[in-house]
Amino acid sequence: MSFEPFQPDAPGKPPTSASSMSDEDFRLFRDFIREQCGIHFGDSSKFILEKRIGRLLQRHRLRRIRDYYYYLLYDRRRDEELAELVDAITTNETYFFREERQLKAFSEEILPELHALKLARGDRSLHIWSAGCSTGEEPYTLAMLIQESRLFTDWRVDIFASDINRRVLQAARKGTYGSSSFRAAPREAVERHFTEKDGKWRISDELKRSVSFSQLNLLDQTKIGLLATMDIIFCRNVIIYFDPAVKKQVIHAFHEKLAPGGYLMLGHSESLINISPAFKLRHFKNDLVYQKPGRPTP
Repeated sequence: MSFEPFQPDAPGKPPTSASSMSDEDFRLFRDFIREQCGIHFGDSSKFILEKRIGRLLQRHRLRRIRDYYYYLLYDRRRDEELAELVDAITTNETYFFREERQLKAFSEEILPELHALKLARGDRSLHIWSAGCSTGEEPYTLAMLIQESRLFTDWRVDIFASDINRRVLQAARKGTYGSSSFRAAPREAVERHFTEKDGKWRISDELKRSVSFSQLNLLDQTKIGLLATMDIIFCRNVIIYFDPAVKKQVIHAFHEKLAPGGYLMLGHSESLINISPAFKLRHFKNDLVYQKPGRPTP
């Protein structure tokens, strides 16, 4: 199989598209991406997908977009290239202390409840999963709130953070942020947990050590099966990118991974209506939260 190399347009010649995407090409890539990572591109998203894939064609000096599809299927570096494709097509917009009401329910109601229940059972461990953690603002926010609650100082607290995008995980592990990440962060939290240098804020080593980051595809049932049972799963503003079938698959995996009585925290624009009847909607003072029915056995 041969690939036609990309050649830059000659000076003075009208530019030609290296990434012109036919409807058939769009369907091929849309189905391939959905199968690989669950992300769904609707019919109106053809231009967006074409633009993002076009950059990868030029990097590999390919002329035809179909050649890049074959590259993803058959090249010996296809696994590495799939990671590059995922990095190119995913967008990551987040910041510290996002969705304040939900975080108040987490820190002021859910954490004290879990502390009391687990203490009564002699279980001094807390397991939280931030699924789709992006550049790390969410799991680090959770670490701050847990530390400031002073309920778990002598407990084993595991915060596992995952994302399919390698680039954002590198940023999360680095733990250095610009001002846009703090648009909703309380000043006292920033002063307590970050050190400023040259217009950037670096998170404390203590908080950095409290979060473990890993690349994880939410469709990878084998890897998810290896994770510990979770008390709380945060997956906010992620499943909106999935079609209904993939949403059901991911939510089922979360249900299996949560302990009885565990909590699933979705984004405020997300709902389990017509997706899963396996959770009940718990009414807290500050927010509504999905909970897996049942209580852990003492």
